[in-house]
Amino acid sequence: MRCPFTGFGGELKRLVQPVWSDTHIPSVPLDVGMITNLAAGQQVFTSNVFLVTGERTVLVDVGNDFDVCSAAREHVDEIDAVVLTHTHPDHVGNLDTVVSEFDVDVWGFDPDVSGVDHAIEDGEDVQLGDDVYTALHTPGHKNDHLCLYARAPGILIAGDLIFANGGFGRTDLEEGDRQQLLESIDRVRETVDDTLGELHCGHGPSVTNQPFDHVELAAQAARFG
Repeated sequence: MRCPFTGFGGELKRLVQPVWSDTHIPSVPLDVGMITNLAAGQQVFTSNVFLVTGERTVLVDVGNDFDVCSAAREHVDEIDAVVLTHTHPDHVGNLDTVVSEFDVDVWGFDPDVSGVDHAIEDGEDVQLGDDVYTALHTPGHKNDHLCLYARAPGILIAGDLIFANGGFGRTDLEEGDRQQLLESIDRVRETVDDTLGELHCGHGPSVTNQPFDHVELAAQAARFG
């Protein structure tokens, strides 16, 4: 069932745990087709922020500690909706500002969380840009974590579950659970396949060169790392 979008349109702390490092993963420039990382180059406590343009223009996460509204207006005049991968502070710090500036509703897994207007259920279809994505509830990093997968174009928006080069989300925060994280990564790995063309992560670089290999690496690293 498709989500019924109407008009759808200080100290640097890290909320991710790459297996090769114990440091924050910075945002990097990205503009792949209809998906643009508005947090590119920001050296602040923030997640990546993906502007997905097309028939329904959506912000996936809103970041923190930078002027995301100005960054968005460099590309579009209006945003039809905000979709959250999860509600850690680095992903939602700009939420009130975005909602006020663009007069949009916010969608996420748990509508009981402050700032989330509408629920996206596990397995539900949502439209981002011109493509339909399936929402996958993937707890382990946080209970309300979602990944978004569009099979037709081969795009995975992985939030803080999976990162480039086998990185994976940390589990030492409140609601973190390593076994759940393993199960969530395995679910994603079994849902996508080697035709995956784009992997967009909550921190660090996106991957467009054999991204399925990075998903498999994360599954191995989280299990044995």
